Amino acid sequence: MSDIQLGVNIDHIAVLREARRINDPDPLMALAVCAQNGADQITIHLREDRRHIHDEDARKIIASSPIPVNLECSVDPEILDIVCELRPHRATLVPENREEVTTEGGLDIIGRSALVSDAIDQLHDAGIAVSLFVDPAAHIMEQSKALDAEMVELHTGAYANLFAMLTSALPYTRHSIRELELPRDELQQRLDAAVDALRQSAEHAAAIGLDVAAGHGLNYHNVRAVTAIGEITELNIGQSIIARSVFTGLAAAVRDMKTLLER
Repeated sequence: MSDIQLGVNIDHIAVLREARRINDPDPLMALAVCAQNGADQITIHLREDRRHIHDEDARKIIASSPIPVNLECSVDPEILDIVCELRPHRATLVPENREEVTTEGGLDIIGRSALVSDAIDQLHDAGIAVSLFVDPAAHIMEQSKALDAEMVELHTGAYANLFAMLTSALPYTRHSIRELELPRDELQQRLDAAVDALRQSAEHAAAIGLDVAAGHGLNYHNVRAVTAIGEITELNIGQSIIARSVFTGLAAAVRDMKTLLER
């Protein structure tokens, strides 16, 4: 198995900037540091509400990055038009809820099949490869292939949440607080099932010709179980890298994560 490619999501640099609504720190400054310390890709999310990355950020990052840029976006027509103009290396279609703190699940490619299909067609017409951020399940892998996506990114949030509860007695996301009341052995069974779902979905996706990435909630403590899944070729990780960089610097934080991705 080859080492997993690392996509560093730099949204949280913009989150720090927006906390004071000033021009510092500038996400653009992270590009060379990430590239020089093992990152294979830069990932950013241009949200409909522009809560962190702005249009001009996306434009400058795509134009200046020495490594490929993966632009996460919704299927909103205005956003898709911007993505097609900017022409990143890849677009990853994700769900969006204005009230959410972070993305809370995979894109509904079954119920919103026609809308997602139109978005993929538009991106392909602009020469942009497409990944779908989806929950791990065999039928969703099949639908992703039917929609003509090149890649799926498996949502690892359920796994990350259960791992956090078993190791720190705290949920990764607040909306899962009720699970803390479950017996420890049941939490372990759910964690094992979450890993199995990721493994089986990755194997199924690869078997039908999809490239496989994964991401959401992954950090320096929980990433190893995901790197053990041979069909996963890319991980997109942001918050934990930026959080560690506060104490170690961004270069060391990227290098440390890249080391964990070696297989």
